[in-house]
Amino acid sequence: MRYFLMLVLLPIFCFSQNKRAELELQKKKLQQEIVQINSLISSNTKKRVNVLTKVESIQLKMDRQDALIKLTNTQINNLTQDININLRNIEKLRTELEKLKTDYAEMIVTSRKNQSTQNKLMFILSSRNFWQAYKRISYMKQYASYRKKQGTQIKEKTITLQQYNAELVKKRKEKEQLIITNRMAQQELDTIKIEQNKLVDELKRKEKGYSLQIIKKQKQSDAIDKEINRIIREAIAASNKKAGKSSLNFILTPEAKALAASFSSNRGKLPWPVEKGVVSQRFGTQRHPVVRTTTIKSNGVSISVPPGSEARSVFKGKVLNIVQFKGSNPIVLIQHGNYITSYKNLSRVYVKKGDNVKSKQPIGIVFTNNENNRTVLQFSLFQNTTPQNPASWLYQMK
Repeated sequence: MRYFLMLVLLPIFCFSQNKRAELELQKKKLQQEIVQINSLISSNTKKRVNVLTKVESIQLKMDRQDALIKLTNTQINNLTQDININLRNIEKLRTELEKLKTDYAEMIVTSRKNQSTQNKLMFILSSRNFWQAYKRISYMKQYASYRKKQGTQIKEKTITLQQYNAELVKKRKEKEQLIITNRMAQQELDTIKIEQNKLVDELKRKEKGYSLQIIKKQKQSDAIDKEINRIIREAIAASNKKAGKSSLNFILTPEAKALAASFSSNRGKLPWPVEKGVVSQRFGTQRHPVVRTTTIKSNGVSISVPPGSEARSVFKGKVLNIVQFKGSNPIVLIQHGNYITSYKNLSRVYVKKGDNVKSKQPIGIVFTNNENNRTVLQFSLFQNTTPQNPASWLYQMK
């Protein structure tokens, strides 16, 4: 019975442990991002950057701080469930143990009344025939075995009860610590909100001007994306012409097809294009995080990184092109079969067109804007010419 229960409960226990480990990993990642954002905010203060940049940085921290509080609440709720289950198990086990001890005590009393060798011998000799004598001897053996089994069960359940109690104490302490941590995080978030509200009030007085800045920046970004799309289309046309075929998509050689399949099979597991960073702008069309009346659009993601950070290839492939347009810093395009990854806003490039690169190989240094001290890599991913959401491809990007 005990073995059966272990088989039933083991998968549930493993799932719970895996879930806890996953939450702890997410929590650690959020905490690391908050440290990086704090560094960014500190740089903003030293550089005396404009209000919009300050508000964007603080909004970034508020989002991560809020996510951290929600995640910790999930951990607290999970622990509360575990504690309640533990309490029910302890109560059930205590009831079972009490019954076992009562039965065992009655058994001992009965056994002592009939414990003399003479009584046992008379019980056997008073049998009417050999078969009855055999059955009485068997009964006595079974009775002794049952007593031993009862004693073993009492010992095992007592040990299990002690383990449950120890685990309960541990989980209660863990829950108390999480509650304290969450309270401190909420206090910090409240403080940040007060600072943010002051900056937002200041920003509103100049909102129109900042809105025009955002629109101008978006137009520049759209123009660069348009040029990248043109370069990819030209690469497709040149590649297919060489193969003697015509298509709007890459017609792949067997080797390129295998590379594309390998790239696709790593969806959700690809490394980030930087060693560490914080997503400051997500994929797709969205309202500006601060100037809510303005809409922004991105064909990829923007990742804020520490100054001097290197960009790296997310997968093995070949450098398709290195380009620089008016109003932009160098951009590296890497081909992985019919997939293209784009690394925008570099200050220095390590590779050249036609180079074969490996996964995680550094390809250049991310540009740092001296006006606001921001170091941001803009990363995009295309299947042929169709933009893909990097969050679906890069490991734990949410």
